[in-house]
Amino acid sequence: MHRTCPAGRTLGRFLKKIISQNKKARHDYNIEKTYETGIALTGTEIKSVRSHKVSIKESFARVKGGEVFLHNMNITPLQTGDLRTFEATRPRKLLLHKREIRHLIGKIQERGFTLIPISLYFKNSLVKVELGLGKGKKLHDKRRQIAKKTADREIERAIKDTQRGRS
Repeated sequence: MHRTCPAGRTLGRFLKKIISQNKKARHDYNIEKTYETGIALTGTEIKSVRSHKVSIKESFARVKGGEVFLHNMNITPLQTGDLRTFEATRPRKLLLHKREIRHLIGKIQERGFTLIPISLYFKNSLVKVELGLGKGKKLHDKRRQIAKKTADREIERAIKDTQRGRS
């Protein structure tokens, strides 16, 4: 029996199945806002994505002519596909609403903002890209974040040790 959401539909229909993640994106950038975008792919690219032969580690997005394109997303071709017309790192169009694109253009014109793909996933059998709008972190920001994480971990460890001592 399927679990249901409040609308009566099955819960499994709304789950995200992650294909690829850019783990360094949140480490290297302060993400201000995220967008869920569609992506225009060909049939052989979809087959490769379904078999998880895709990487978004080195990719980035740019606005050109009122449209958003994802550059350097590497999709490895399948052996059964048409290898003659397959381009592994071609620019791929991202599907956003016009008002979102206008907002992105305004933010990108501000100094230092960049569009970074955070993850690639399936949602209702459609491929979606989670796109982040953020500013690059400086080296001292990264060091401060690592130091804070270490201090928090030590505090948690000390709290657990004191609780164990009482029990």
